[in-house]
Amino acid sequence: MKPFKRIMVIVLDSVGAGAAPDAANFNDVGADTIGHVAQVYHGRLHLPHLQAMGLANLHKGGLQGVAVESRPIGDFGTMQEISAGKDSMDGHWEMMGLPVKQPLATFPNGFPDELVSKISEFANRKILLNQPYSGTEALKDYGEEQMVTGGLIVYTSGDSVLQIAAHENVVPVTELYRICEYARTLVNQPPYQMGRVIARPFVGHDASDFKRTANRRDFSLKPTGNTVLTRLQKMSVPVIGIGKVQDIFSGEGIDTAYHNDSNDNGMVHLLHVMETTPNGFVFTNLVDFDAMYGHRRDPIGFGRALMTFDQELGDVLGKMNHDDLIMVTADHGNDPTFHGTDHTREVVPLLSYSPRLIQCGKTLGRRRTFADLGATILDNFGGQLDNGTSFLGELQ
Repeated sequence: MKPFKRIMVIVLDSVGAGAAPDAANFNDVGADTIGHVAQVYHGRLHLPHLQAMGLANLHKGGLQGVAVESRPIGDFGTMQEISAGKDSMDGHWEMMGLPVKQPLATFPNGFPDELVSKISEFANRKILLNQPYSGTEALKDYGEEQMVTGGLIVYTSGDSVLQIAAHENVVPVTELYRICEYARTLVNQPPYQMGRVIARPFVGHDASDFKRTANRRDFSLKPTGNTVLTRLQKMSVPVIGIGKVQDIFSGEGIDTAYHNDSNDNGMVHLLHVMETTPNGFVFTNLVDFDAMYGHRRDPIGFGRALMTFDQELGDVLGKMNHDDLIMVTADHGNDPTFHGTDHTREVVPLLSYSPRLIQCGKTLGRRRTFADLGATILDNFGGQLDNGTSFLGELQ
């Protein structure tokens, strides 16, 4: 089969498709992000383009409001994760052929005094909070104190993350980034080796209206080996990252990067790249599903965001070239109806479409690893990935 000239992957951050086989290991049995969002909508979840691609075919009996498609326009399946964690970094790295096999450090009781003391000393600022916390609740409970004292709101979650929040008018964004860059240097090696340090700037007047801004930035652990991105780059295949993709891979393997203010902004960037870059690999992450609705346990907002995305997806599908391939997937789950506020261990959708596919509408089954996605991309451009199985030959 002639290779696709351009491959685009859209990661719907946290849009899981049901509990993974190993969900019990993560206390996530029963999680089903897309299934439970559909239930909350009682048949009013309208996703015509995702439906046409076979989204409901991934669920036995379909989804409320999203019918099983008898003749999908593309091929569909799910992928299960083999990485040790269920964070965005784990998911994206595994997609690009670098599963995170060793668990990274998590801090269910807060960070060690040694670590936070160094951050406090470097920043010359008091440390506020220092324990697992909902980000929005952290602002409500500590935001006003942060504005008065100039301290740093430090918190974590069930994932391997160290998050630092500060009001933009109290701690300038550039200063917060500098503090986070320093914190990153402290957690690059065991026993404190962590996946991400996240800068969480916010604005507002008081606890009633604090809001995190689009100036969030992720400072990730540098990839510990070659990825599909770096291999494509060495093969002179253009690689474009949209959203937090550049942050997740610490810029490695990315030729051109676009920062998103929102899901909508990310889709605008994707349409722009489609107009200006006719070949290569375009890797897009849309984080609002996760940050705005999953962690905040807001299934109504989650569904609304899915319907907006579906409309924008229609624009993308309508502007695809004949030799384009698009794949829509996710990096983990974040069931907004589930207990807690953390990610959920789920299989993720794998929906593919190209205008040139003729024998489409087939199931790709359940892929044994997210790395099958990267293997397919690399296979298309003439490379081979050892720890993933390409399904390129199944797309006809």
